[in-house]
Amino acid sequence: MADQSFFSVSGPFALKELAKIAGGVLSDKKNADIQITDVAPLSLAGPFEISFLDNKKYVEVFESSKAGAAIVRPSVVSKAPEGMNLIVMDDPYRGYARIARAFYPLPEFVDNIAPTACIDKSAEIGDGCRIDPGAVVEKNTKIGMNCWIGSNAVILKGVTLGKNTRVAPNVTLEHCQIGSNVIIHAGVCIGQDGFGFAMGKDGHLKVPQLGRVIIEDDVEIGANTTIDRGTGPDTIIGAGSKIDNLVQIGHNVRIGRCCIIVSQVGISGSTVIGDFSALGGQVGIAGHLEIGAGVEVAAQSGIMRNVGPGEKIGGSPARPFREYMRSIAVIEKMSKKKGQQH
Repeated sequence: MADQSFFSVSGPFALKELAKIAGGVLSDKKNADIQITDVAPLSLAGPFEISFLDNKKYVEVFESSKAGAAIVRPSVVSKAPEGMNLIVMDDPYRGYARIARAFYPLPEFVDNIAPTACIDKSAEIGDGCRIDPGAVVEKNTKIGMNCWIGSNAVILKGVTLGKNTRVAPNVTLEHCQIGSNVIIHAGVCIGQDGFGFAMGKDGHLKVPQLGRVIIEDDVEIGANTTIDRGTGPDTIIGAGSKIDNLVQIGHNVRIGRCCIIVSQVGISGSTVIGDFSALGGQVGIAGHLEIGAGVEVAAQSGIMRNVGPGEKIGGSPARPFREYMRSIAVIEKMSKKKGQQH
């Protein structure tokens, strides 16, 4: 069970309700009305809690679990402990996500503007907003309905936020337009100068950064991530993309829809990332490249060339993933032979 000091659990829910929420099917409908009180890991779940099995590495844990219910694939139904109720579906993890969101929805908030928030008279604040102590909202900003602005967040002049957007404490927003249903975690900086200089032996001359950052709807941005504004064209983050903590996105970058970008990725200026691409942790991408739709990049890879749609790549410099794994196998084989010679 989640620590109730930080999380408030909803429910309970009947199994038949949870099956509908998950998009799965109950393996035995005679227990459809059993009440489930919470979600929990397989190893810790009790008789009134629900868990899931998505990774075959945890089959043994599943077989000995005390969970009252679990979300599983059809292929593991026969391995369930006696008495465990099952919700069967092809994507158990997605089903678990839906159920966990039902038990733990985003925290509700009461609309309120703190007396110590500093809000310019020209700012437009939509109905139902909460603005916490110490937040700064400068002139000509527009904040949509039902937004939550955390303590000490700074929203500089001209910034716009769509409805239902959440801005955590200590966020800085400038030169940007933020869509609806966006979640921006603590410490994020959006819209600051891009890293643009005309370099020369007499010194590096700063190039004015005259673009914006456009964050489309349903984007989530992790803590302490930075997204630079464009030099003239805009930096754009496509709808539904999810960005982890400590990511750096340079000026003029365009990220497509529903991309996944994991922690410590760095994307240099003017690079384009196609829809539904996934970048593993600590990936580095050179500037002015085109990464096609649906590309998957292994962690710690370095990309120095354009990548076609649907490619799976890894290594530094990055190359097709199978080729990368073969090269690692060859190196390991050679090192073992060398060790045996000694």
